[in-house]
Amino acid sequence: MKRRDFVLLLGGAMTAARALRAQQMAMPVIGFLHFASPDPAASQLADFRQGLSEAGYIEGQNVAIEYRWAENHYDRLPGLAADLVSRKVDVIVAVGNRSALAAKSASSTIPIVFMTGIDPVGEGLVASIARPGGNITGLSFLFSDLHPKRLELLADLLPHAGVVALLVNPSFSSAGSVIHGVQEAARAKGMQLHILKAGNESEIDAAFATLVQMHADALLVGSDGFFDSRHEQIVTLASRYSVPTIYSWRLYVDAGGLISYGPNLMAVTRHLGIYVGKILSGAKPADLPVQQPTTFELVVNLKTAKALGLTIPPLILARADEVIE
Repeated sequence: MKRRDFVLLLGGAMTAARALRAQQMAMPVIGFLHFASPDPAASQLADFRQGLSEAGYIEGQNVAIEYRWAENHYDRLPGLAADLVSRKVDVIVAVGNRSALAAKSASSTIPIVFMTGIDPVGEGLVASIARPGGNITGLSFLFSDLHPKRLELLADLLPHAGVVALLVNPSFSSAGSVIHGVQEAARAKGMQLHILKAGNESEIDAAFATLVQMHADALLVGSDGFFDSRHEQIVTLASRYSVPTIYSWRLYVDAGGLISYGPNLMAVTRHLGIYVGKILSGAKPADLPVQQPTTFELVVNLKTAKALGLTIPPLILARADEVIE
């Protein structure tokens, strides 16, 4: 090869390398902050990426994602959020109540999109639902409003049930309002309600063992990200102790749980990705209203009902969005 050709080839390679580095540097970076660990959140992450792709962003092609997992150790979240801020990511996705609060405390300038079950206004995340203000917006479930409805479904499912238990995570900031709402609903139904608390795996085991001593006819599992990350453990224990149980998400029913009532998690997480895509395309969080689900799904597992010796009332079957056989 002639020297002139070699120099031209080398120059072309260097130019291409510089262009590639410039493209990589220009690629926006999402900081993904999650309270749990990657494996339980795998399907959730796939739905998030689907929403991103619908907004025109594909990981590894025109957007990069920095993942930070707290592994259910909530005390790690502030440090993980601060690390993402130090890396100057373009937007922070905060999944879970504590993640959202940690992200908000870490930055008042980087756009933040949360997915949480707490009241975002009451907890000080946003100024209002319609106009969040500042650098943060997202999706909120307001789970405390749904638990009384779940208790009513239990009463319809088990009309002779007199004793019901509610499992809550005491670390959940809205645990008090959840308990209050279910207590009011139980009182209206003439049911005796026991409160069980669990904030780690061993306490979940202990809570189910206590159900036997209480002679509980049914169990309502409170909405909490930690419980969701341990949904297989909870479903297995409900089966082992033969306790009819109602849950917030269909992922429990898919894993063998009896019945669930709540938002479609796939649709919500997909919309989270769409919202992040809008911000990457120039939208400001202050102008994007906090989204709240308007449709809810009732899912019933007939195989589990049969194992428990239960006959699902026709009214519930008629209302169910999906029946797993």
